Amino acid sequence: MRRKGPWSKNEIERFLQQTQVPLRLACNGASGHPVIVSLWFVSRGDILWCATQRTASAVSHLRRDRRCAFEVAQETAPYRGVRGQGLAQLYDERGEEILRLLIDRYLEDPNSRLARWLLSRAPQETAIAIEPQTLLSWDFRERMGDAR
Repeated sequence: MRRKGPWSKNEIERFLQQTQVPLRLACNGASGHPVIVSLWFVSRGDILWCATQRTASAVSHLRRDRRCAFEVAQETAPYRGVRGQGLAQLYDERGEEILRLLIDRYLEDPNSRLARWLLSRAPQETAIAIEPQTLLSWDFRERMGDAR
């Protein structure tokens, strides 16, 4: 995997573990135009995991073309984040497993109405495993420290 930017591999891993914003996933649409979707994610080793319904357009795009790009970035100044390109693999049999990890990561109450609704749809979930081929980190905290 190629890596660019100011962060080490460990710093990238730490950022991905600690940051709870959605991952922006870009896939190649049927028309050839890029399509971007925002998905919850969890980082496990060198893989970024997401889950979504099997009928989602992103799933059909990834079934046709595994190439993708992604970004995980802070939305307020000072800006920092990680983006990259990779290959996605779909795992229908792991959809519920990954969905449960995502609920634990993003929701304060795993028994909330939203969590129960998401789990009611678990049989139709598929897991998306993104294997990064390139990673680019950026960190503008030093130059934007007083920009708040």
